[in-house]
Amino acid sequence: MFEQVKLSYGFDELEPYIDQTTMETHYGKHHATYTKAFNDAVEKASLTDQSVEEILANWDQGSEEGLKKVLKNNGGGYYNHNLYFSILSPNPKKAPDGDLKVKIEETFGSVEALVEELTKLALGQFGSGWAWLSTDSQGNLFTSNTANQDNPISEKTGLTPILGIDVWEHAYYLKYKNLRAEYVKGFFQVLDWGKVEENYKKAMG
Repeated sequence: MFEQVKLSYGFDELEPYIDQTTMETHYGKHHATYTKAFNDAVEKASLTDQSVEEILANWDQGSEEGLKKVLKNNGGGYYNHNLYFSILSPNPKKAPDGDLKVKIEETFGSVEALVEELTKLALGQFGSGWAWLSTDSQGNLFTSNTANQDNPISEKTGLTPILGIDVWEHAYYLKYKNLRAEYVKGFFQVLDWGKVEENYKKAMG
């Protein structure tokens, strides 16, 4: 069975940037619901021997149409939220270094320019969705945004997400109301670049 990522912080520890009530609802309700629905669909589709990445990369194969969409939507919700919650911290590493920093500077010019690009993608996503920083197996970096619970894996880009910004309203509306830009600014205050570096290294094997 697929399990929600275990948080390394309390629901109240990302204050004031992400509030306790949002965390309780987002992780305890929304993410839990995606996880349960995904597990149910995986069993129905007899895919219990596959990883979430394998299932998402091949979501449109093998199952009947309704089940395919359930696998894609809830598998995406499960995967995306596991990534999102794992890269947040009350005591984050404030900037990347090492290979990731070098590649960011080569690709975007600076870390600040990357943050600006991700912010634009997050704010420019119409309706619910995500903004992403992803890598290929050679370590090249790419930014993108997706609707709903889609991600670069389910879109079959061959890329692995290493940073995701959730811009569904449930991620911020209880605190920020319609001020998505303020939420995104707050997100970067609790983004742990050390976790993003770990994801980067893991994605390259």
